[in-house]
Amino acid sequence: MYAVIATGGKQYRVSQGDFIEVEKLGVEVGAEVKFDQVLLIGTDTETTIGKPTVPGALVVGKVVENGRAAKIIVFKIRRRKNYRRKQGHRQAFTRLVIQGIQVG
Repeated sequence: MYAVIATGGKQYRVSQGDFIEVEKLGVEVGAEVKFDQVLLIGTDTETTIGKPTVPGALVVGKVVENGRAAKIIVFKIRRRKNYRRKQGHRQAFTRLVIQGIQVG
């Protein structure tokens, strides 16, 4: 069984036991997180598509880690104008393990 959930402006396909990295949720390590914006639930035989969400569906996960991704460099330049700007960025994330998908 798998589900498609929406969090942080993105959609994730998850099933039980998966590890996913989502936008920072601001919860402590070891806390339980419940996602009620379940867009789709699929099994081996059937698929339930929400309008826009599946009523009564819930995906439960546990926070494993809060961290920051690797640094990326944003470099802007305008040739022949002596314009150079260098900036770094590290995106914050929350790593989860999916514990279960509840339907109904």
